[in-house]
Amino acid sequence: MSGNAVPGAELVVRTMAETAVRNEEYFGDLDAVVGDGDLGYSLARGFEKVLEGWDGIDRSDAGTFLKRSGMLIASRIGGTSGPLWGTAFLRAGAAAGSTADLTGEQVVAMMRAAIEGIKARGQSDVGDKTLLDVLVPMADCLERQFAAGAGAGQALRAAAAVSRDAAEATKQMVAKRGRAAYTGERSRGSVDAGAVAVAVIVERISEGWQERGATS
Repeated sequence: MSGNAVPGAELVVRTMAETAVRNEEYFGDLDAVVGDGDLGYSLARGFEKVLEGWDGIDRSDAGTFLKRSGMLIASRIGGTSGPLWGTAFLRAGAAAGSTADLTGEQVVAMMRAAIEGIKARGQSDVGDKTLLDVLVPMADCLERQFAAGAGAGQALRAAAAVSRDAAEATKQMVAKRGRAAYTGERSRGSVDAGAVAVAVIVERISEGWQERGATS
């Protein structure tokens, strides 16, 4: 993703925030199947905080922008979602550093850092029926795409497709973390709400990238 780092980061974060707010009821309904139903509400409130403070977020570089956004999210989201999403943003921001130009390789490194932060904070891993079951294959896809010379637009389209498939695949898993874990085998047969939320967000980021003609 070439060019000034902050506009690219702004597009991603703004799209995440607007998507979370717009899908509050949908994400909440998904979470209510076997969880406590607060995912939609939590994400919407956290990302609303980002939108409310949008003009005042430090944009001196992509890393600072992401870390400041993460602090706003974590300050508002309740339950387990706040620390997880906040940690993801903080780790991604730390990996981005003060670079003035984000490459595909750096974007993948940011994703990996966010994933490791979520694993450590949530004591979870791939296969536990969480958002990690989408984030990890998505990061793998982006790494393959960029290694093959794909531009951001093409890489995002591929990542969106992989994310949707990965989210649907959680339907066959048994939840091992969060409130859904208490339902045991009953959690099989329904998708993980957090995984679907990530997939929807990635799809919208891809669409937004194409709409703005940001193909590099």
